[in-house]
Amino acid sequence: MDYQTFQPHSDLESLVKCYWTLEIPYEKNTQRQRIIPDGCIEMIFILGDDIKRYTSEDEFIIQPREMVIGQITEPFFIKPIGHVNSFAVRFYPYGFANFVPTPIKKLANKETPIALLFGEKPAIELEQKIINATTTEKRIEIIESFLLSKLKHKSTIDNIVKDTIDTLFLTKGSMPINSILKDELSKRRSLERKFLKQVGISPKQLSKVIRLQTALKMLLNKQSESLTKIAYESEYYDQAHFIKDFKEFTGTNPKEYLSDEEMVLSSLFYSQD
Repeated sequence: MDYQTFQPHSDLESLVKCYWTLEIPYEKNTQRQRIIPDGCIEMIFILGDDIKRYTSEDEFIIQPREMVIGQITEPFFIKPIGHVNSFAVRFYPYGFANFVPTPIKKLANKETPIALLFGEKPAIELEQKIINATTTEKRIEIIESFLLSKLKHKSTIDNIVKDTIDTLFLTKGSMPINSILKDELSKRRSLERKFLKQVGISPKQLSKVIRLQTALKMLLNKQSESLTKIAYESEYYDQAHFIKDFKEFTGTNPKEYLSDEEMVLSSLFYSQD
């Protein structure tokens, strides 16, 4: 399993978190993988064999070969059919809204083909260029040129949205939204509307995802064997609250997380983030 990340050009670094590639050789008995929320939006190009996403225990769809995955608020279960070879862009929570007129909430919890967002002809041209590129560096050049051509001259993101997200990351999701807004309820209602349009989920949901990331990284880095200590250092009210949020976003509990074969891929993503 070969997962690598690459930094964006300075013109895009405030909107694009990274580019990433993933290659996994074909295995006969491939295990389903559980992809958990991370607060980011992904534009993914499948260059290898198709990938299934399970919509129930036994039913699945074949993911589009070029797609945008919006904010997810529950785990996605995927399974490759054969050889995995993917190239992707990972956007910051407010990043992707700067490139499309579509309200970001419409992208949540599903895959949207790139053609539906940018038009069929531009999408086909972009896909062919990405497929025909011989190196990751060339693919990055292609996608950056495309994104810069779509970048709106006037910033789409409201300053209060960006400032709120920056504060959530700075405090690792531990600061209540009301405290950030200094308990001004009228601002909160406005902020929630803007979040759904520009980020895709509510401020509270993003806050919970960011705080969970802190706890997950502690688990992965084995910074503590004590769930109580992890809950405390991640600023959960108590261990029960931590476990409740953990199950909501991962579908499993912290004790089973590290030994769960369905979490191998998500653990790889988080450990190198």
